Amino acid sequence: MLIRKPLDYRPSEITDQHLFEHRRRILRAAAVGGLGTALTLALSPHAARAALELGDVVPGPFGTDEERNSLDDITSYNNFYELGTGKEDPKRNADALQTDPWSITIDGEVAKPGTYTLEDLVRPHAIEERVYRLRCVEAWSMVIPWNGFPLSDLLERFEPASRAKYVAFQTLMDPENLPGQRRPILDWPYKEGLRIDEAMHPLTILAVGLYGETLPNQNGAPIRLVVPWKYGFKSIKSIVRITLTEDQPPTAWNTAAPNEYGFYSNVNPDVPHPRWSQATERRIGDFFKRETLPYNGYGEQVASLYAGMDLRANF
Repeated sequence: MLIRKPLDYRPSEITDQHLFEHRRRILRAAAVGGLGTALTLALSPHAARAALELGDVVPGPFGTDEERNSLDDITSYNNFYELGTGKEDPKRNADALQTDPWSITIDGEVAKPGTYTLEDLVRPHAIEERVYRLRCVEAWSMVIPWNGFPLSDLLERFEPASRAKYVAFQTLMDPENLPGQRRPILDWPYKEGLRIDEAMHPLTILAVGLYGETLPNQNGAPIRLVVPWKYGFKSIKSIVRITLTEDQPPTAWNTAAPNEYGFYSNVNPDVPHPRWSQATERRIGDFFKRETLPYNGYGEQVASLYAGMDLRANF
């Protein structure tokens, strides 16, 4: 089947807003003790969702001091094919994504599998601000102030087995409400995956907000992955399942076009897309292009994960 690639359209970008105050701390379940869990169960879905308000966000250990994209840029120019293939479609169709209530299944090679409410998964974690670059295969980029917490913190709570070599993710499947899933653009639902060491790396986060506010629907509400050294399509949105597995999981774009989208999809200016170069990129809001940095500029932190690998074969 011939499939239009995400890059045939042009991806989205990330924004900078006004001065963002490092003033957020978050609800820790320990702070409220057993009462917090009891309240979560007693609240109506609407009230429980409201309890996810970010509170005080603390500065994270990683980030960039580059100028941030505006909130309007970040929320108006997106790739989220479940809400449409045009860059403005996700914002236009954002109300189609129903996020209240929301639950996530954690299963596979873990000691404590189960299905949990979003609140139960997020509450124990301090929400941090991480200002990360996001690089898209279509040769554009953004700088976004994400609010979230390390994926490793969540995974450790469920005690991964030694057999767990990969982490697979799945997006909501709801063709009745999500217009893009009514078309065979991809093999729905959207799936992504990381090697376990990539998933446990401190740069990898689960984002629940941006610019200090709850994550907008068009940006992957209520919870999404952010892996800043990889191309943007690896950062799966609206997650409903996280599975630890011994085998490399299938991923959406790698399945659709394996010659164009590799499993790893690390930002690499030396590996061109079959239809364009990846050597330069345009930051959304800029006129001139800039050189693309290996691993999107995070090489010092992550290059060791791929020591000895042929990065042209394992693109």
